[in-house]
Amino acid sequence: MRLIQLLIPEGDREDILAVLDEEEIDYAVWKETGRGDFEALVSFPVPASGVEPVLDKLHAVGIKENSYTIVMPTETVVSERIGALKDRYRGYRISRDELVAHAEDLAPASSTFFIFLVVSTLIATTGLLLDSAATIIGAMVIAPLMGPAISASVGAVLADTDMTSRGVTLQVTGLLAAVVTAAVLGLLLKETVLLPPVDIRTIPQVLERTSPNFLALFLALGSGIAGAVSIIRGAGSSLIGVAIAVALIPPAATAGLGLAWGYPDVVITAGILVLVNLLAINLSALILLWAAGYRPEKGEHATQALRAVRIRIATIVLGLVLLSVVLGAVTWASFEVGTVETGANTEVEAMVDSGQFGELEFETVTVDYDVNDVLFGNPADVTVVVAHGPNAQMPPDIAQRIDDRLTRTTGEDVVIDVEFVRGQSSA
Repeated sequence: MRLIQLLIPEGDREDILAVLDEEEIDYAVWKETGRGDFEALVSFPVPASGVEPVLDKLHAVGIKENSYTIVMPTETVVSERIGALKDRYRGYRISRDELVAHAEDLAPASSTFFIFLVVSTLIATTGLLLDSAATIIGAMVIAPLMGPAISASVGAVLADTDMTSRGVTLQVTGLLAAVVTAAVLGLLLKETVLLPPVDIRTIPQVLERTSPNFLALFLALGSGIAGAVSIIRGAGSSLIGVAIAVALIPPAATAGLGLAWGYPDVVITAGILVLVNLLAINLSALILLWAAGYRPEKGEHATQALRAVRIRIATIVLGLVLLSVVLGAVTWASFEVGTVETGANTEVEAMVDSGQFGELEFETVTVDYDVNDVLFGNPADVTVVVAHGPNAQMPPDIAQRIDDRLTRTTGEDVVIDVEFVRGQSSA
């Protein structure tokens, strides 16, 4: 429920009360004793879904431009008379005016936005280098990226070009600032004793952001949908803001670390993940807001909004299609890597245990093969370690036989290295 309080301008009392009587809304009126520009204050309850249609009718009698309208959420309303209003105004979304107010609240002043963004990026970058998922998630709590992501779509569906422009600008400049911040921190740390020499490409949390696949697209779409639903229905948005930040800040920080360490492949793959997530979040929020029925207040702007939304959706979809080619390639390459790794372990162990190599005993298999190797056609390096007794016979063609079998079962080129270690077993 909402409680609406409206200052009635001089001469408009009868028109406003007539609208409320027509809508069968109970109200209370007090004589205004302030500056004299208003003759009364009217207060009335209405369901959240009824705020927009009631205000539209009040605006039609000319009270918006020269009055004050305050919409307040209520904790509890105890009255049997509320049931009739709820039946009349069925629905779940908040009003257009509340939507704009929430969107503006979610996109803070630029100085506040960039302070929180830089601090969040510093913490997330540290979490990446420490391989700490908890630290990364903690950094997202203060990342302010939900506001610009949602406000850009709100501005688009309501034909508010200023809101759209600010939302897009904050998203782009914010993510660029995140990349630069992570790069600067990486450059400072790699030259100090605070961080031992490390290949960041081997850190699991970094590796996760440099192997984007279609699952990342679902994460971003889900984050955008959750963000839009939370603002449409006036639900809590703090945890959803974390989800959106998780989709954007860690890969942006990873791209910055790639710049600091001079790894173009890290910059490119993490950058693609950032772009895919950014576009998907905006697309899902834009479609959901439009589907929820939000339109510009002035009817003449509806055509303009529809055209802008269509162009925006088409542009985002085109970008996602182009980037999806890369995602598809990485997804396929990741599948091939998994196939080779699983096949190498299974097939080599089966060959050794079957007695094909006499008394040799299987120890381990190590596969050096990643997405870049698949995409660039490099063979998989497979190192096989087998144990043998003092009198064991070692077949001279063991590496080639393993090579032939793995090539046949996995369909990929492999290079086999076999290492022999002397072993003993108790009786």
